[in-house]
Amino acid sequence: MTEEGSRRGFTKAAAVNVIGNAVKIVVEGAVGLAFGSVALLADAAHSVADLVASLVVLIWGRSSFDEPDDTHPHGHARIEPLTALFVGAVLALLGLSLLYESLQGLLVVDPPEANPLLLGALAFAIVDMYLVYRYTEYINATLESTALEALAVDCLNDIYTSIAAVVGVLGVLLGQPLLDPLAGGLVSLLVVYQGVEIARENVDYLVGAAPTPEKRAEITQTLRSHPHVEGVHDLTVFYDGILLEVEVHVEVDGEMPFRRAHDIESELVSRLRTLEDVGDAHVHLDPSGIGEWKDQPENT
Repeated sequence: MTEEGSRRGFTKAAAVNVIGNAVKIVVEGAVGLAFGSVALLADAAHSVADLVASLVVLIWGRSSFDEPDDTHPHGHARIEPLTALFVGAVLALLGLSLLYESLQGLLVVDPPEANPLLLGALAFAIVDMYLVYRYTEYINATLESTALEALAVDCLNDIYTSIAAVVGVLGVLLGQPLLDPLAGGLVSLLVVYQGVEIARENVDYLVGAAPTPEKRAEITQTLRSHPHVEGVHDLTVFYDGILLEVEVHVEVDGEMPFRRAHDIESELVSRLRTLEDVGDAHVHLDPSGIGEWKDQPENT
């Protein structure tokens, strides 16, 4: 997919999240106000935070597809995990807020007016979020965007919170109002956990964390498998946004022609760039057997 095609797909998926959340807020908010349902109003309030997060991804996240420029010579790749980090933080804070509301509901029981329309609004909300989730996952299957993946997880959280609200409404209809805050408390803990996990993963992308030892081993093996490579040292691999950047020194025969050495360097860079998650690579060729300048004894 071209860069422009990726941007269009990203924009469509983020816009669908914005619309889906807006519609959910209107339906749940109207029914919740009409019948005094705290569960529906809380679920609608949850979606207000989701709406803000999806708007941020829509407006801000598209910048990750911008080409490098004078102010961002390495591109804008880190904007995407930054938007995902924002979504994760919103989820964690929202989960804590919902947990507080659930605890309050256990202390002060104030059930809403029992009406089947409450279940109808929740059913609509669940279907709405499921369709948005499926579309986001469909688009993101080729983009592999962490920001869109965070929105997809958020859609699942919406479904879970709506199911919890269904349990609460059923409890009201069956004369067991405590089911509402109990179900809400369990789901709020899940929301907090997923928000923290999203944030933790994207912090690694933002601070340039190293990949797994297995990934380093794969990169080293890819270099050593070239027939002209005699040694590999000073390998540095780190995240630049959601992609890996590789810096490495490779030892080759120091007597080979310069043009051939240049071709080998290009071949190694191409091999590294074909590896999954590797975005860019910088290979420095050293003559084998002479060691590094930094390892030489100081002149006296």
